[in-house]
Amino acid sequence: MDVMIRRHGAYVCRSCAQSLPKQLRRAYSATAQPDLYDVVCVGGGPAGLSLLTALRANPVTAHLRVALVDAQDLAKIKSWKLPPYRFSNRCSSLTPSSALFLDQIGAWRHLERDRVQAYQEMQVWDGVTGARIEFDWAPGSGPAAGTTIAYMNENLNLTSGLLKRLEELGGVSMFDNARVEKIAYGEETDEMDLREWPVVHLSGGQQLSARLLVGADGANSPVRSFAGIEAHGWDYNRHGVVATLEMEGEGWGGGHTKIAYQRFLPTGPVAMLPLPGNYSTLVWSTTPSNASLLKSLSAKDLIAMVNAAFRLSPTDLEYMHTQESGQADEYSWRLEHTPFDCQAVPQTVVGVQEGSIASFPLKLRHADTYIAERVALVGDAAHTIHPLAGQGLNQGQGDVQSLAKTIEYAVSHGQDIGVTMSLEPYVSERYAANHVLLGVCDKLHKLYSVGSGPLVPLRSLGLSAVNAMNPLKNFLMNQAAGNGIKVF
Repeated sequence: MDVMIRRHGAYVCRSCAQSLPKQLRRAYSATAQPDLYDVVCVGGGPAGLSLLTALRANPVTAHLRVALVDAQDLAKIKSWKLPPYRFSNRCSSLTPSSALFLDQIGAWRHLERDRVQAYQEMQVWDGVTGARIEFDWAPGSGPAAGTTIAYMNENLNLTSGLLKRLEELGGVSMFDNARVEKIAYGEETDEMDLREWPVVHLSGGQQLSARLLVGADGANSPVRSFAGIEAHGWDYNRHGVVATLEMEGEGWGGGHTKIAYQRFLPTGPVAMLPLPGNYSTLVWSTTPSNASLLKSLSAKDLIAMVNAAFRLSPTDLEYMHTQESGQADEYSWRLEHTPFDCQAVPQTVVGVQEGSIASFPLKLRHADTYIAERVALVGDAAHTIHPLAGQGLNQGQGDVQSLAKTIEYAVSHGQDIGVTMSLEPYVSERYAANHVLLGVCDKLHKLYSVGSGPLVPLRSLGLSAVNAMNPLKNFLMNQAAGNGIKVF
């Protein structure tokens, strides 16, 4: 359905406007065109930026009039830069499938590549029993172009690269430093009928009418609220503690092979993921009280706690969490009495980047649907997931790929891109896939939160069995990687 312009009691579609008298065409252009957009995306994170980049990079959809709304200073993010020995504490693991998509839309080359770290192996083990699974590609079994499991990358590096690519493509109306005051349906005037179109009212006074309004605006999405779409789930009563760490030696993880480590503890998983050089990023899911303690510790005691998390027993860790200070001395004493395989744990942490320690609450949420009339949700606006599998950002990239493909099909077949019938293929493709992944991560969290009882030996038996079956492990890694290929 095109925008309808009312002239002398009759409606004329925008595509027919050229047949109007010259005076009426001038009036239409002057009064209606500036605030009318085919796609308005609220949210300038990886999902929103990737969607607009995909639309602008595709010749089929490049002619669409698109706008981006975000409360941040996007120019500052685009010019973001840190020295090589400092890293942002908000990092994500990009699957080869996500990296390939970014490469296809022309954004991958705009990332600071020396700040992106591929890793080829992942060690995962049960903190209670020690049962372990080693994820690495057997010869000849990995993706077509290599053996990379994923790429660690700072979120700011990704958003900066996407903004640079959008600038290169051009054609996007940017409304940054702009707060969304409200979203409401438009009105019928002598010029046109926008009663079915969402209108985004910005703090600067602008009003953007959207044929399709995309919510890429996070877990507390105003776009989702406007559409009347509810989200259901629960809080985990856990916080994710993040920090940037310096590791002992150069190029930790064994020569040219980088390894990610994750240990499941009764309070939640702790993961150490490789960054370039001898740096890594920490993601430790734990109780709110433990998270508060970790953030309050001196650098020396925090380093001891992180090293202990991968080496000491859960009982030792539980005791160390009761101390207000002195963890470094406690760790040194307990380490002398704790046998462990030094080849099976990450290199020793020797430093923590100042100002990099932070935490955030963990929760699961899933919207009842991803679409409504003239509305689509992507990324965290549609779903939030436990970070134990590192799939949150990749889910959002999968959403964007699907929605961009859906819009392309609608445009190429002369359909209205905003109606639910045109958007149905997107929700059909993505909802079930996301729901399964959300459920798997939720069940894993609950399974490994059990510290005792008959479930503990059973889960260890299952972990050991999977580790012994290479075809099954390769299948799981292919699923996690999105069956993508390496693009480095």
